[in-house]
Amino acid sequence: MNRTERLYAIAEELRAAGRSGRTGAWLARRLEVSTRTVKRDIDALLQAGVPLWAQAGPGGGYVLDSAGMPPLSVTGAEAAAIAVALAALPDLPFAVDGRSALAKVLAVMPAPERERAEAIAARLWLRTPDEVPRPAVARVIDEAVRRQRVLVIGFRDRNGELTERAVEPVALACTGGHWNLLAWCRLRQGPRWFRTDRITAAHLTAEPAPEHDPATLFGTPPPDARPVRLR
Repeated sequence: MNRTERLYAIAEELRAAGRSGRTGAWLARRLEVSTRTVKRDIDALLQAGVPLWAQAGPGGGYVLDSAGMPPLSVTGAEAAAIAVALAALPDLPFAVDGRSALAKVLAVMPAPERERAEAIAARLWLRTPDEVPRPAVARVIDEAVRRQRVLVIGFRDRNGELTERAVEPVALACTGGHWNLLAWCRLRQGPRWFRTDRITAAHLTAEPAPEHDPATLFGTPPPDARPVRLR
């Protein structure tokens, strides 16, 4: 990460932290630099007119007045990283939304940074890994999870028996070589894992699904499937 990218990163980390701010030590660990480097970067941001202030006392640190900041900035390297993730795993849940988000990011980036993103991406050649297949009904299942709507599915169990059931979607999990819909099954009156390759049909209803906590219903995630974290 060059200095320009680091200055962007510090500003965005402080923006995300809000009024609680971040300490110099936290920023140093996050960016893998020394606290002295962070202090110099903070001074550079102040000289550039970025509305920063120091919060004194235990746990104090740097705080960004986001009201005085321009809209979110994304560097060329960050945009390229998003593109790489989408190219490497093009059929993940919400991949279409990811590509839409990337297009929006590229549209508002300054031309030099957009060109830099394109140049970085062009130097990354990927061998797409073998993907866990997702069924034709995957988009409907994604939408049910996204909008928290009751889903009516046709499901064929391991014995070949086909049933139709209304389910309340909770989560999606890729484990053991299969994608699974984790849901509260109204037919069985309990939490169930539904292998999505056994879901023969899916109909999204207009009925809001009750809020369910995945950990409460399903316990600890399997070792090969952990929740996605944004930070």
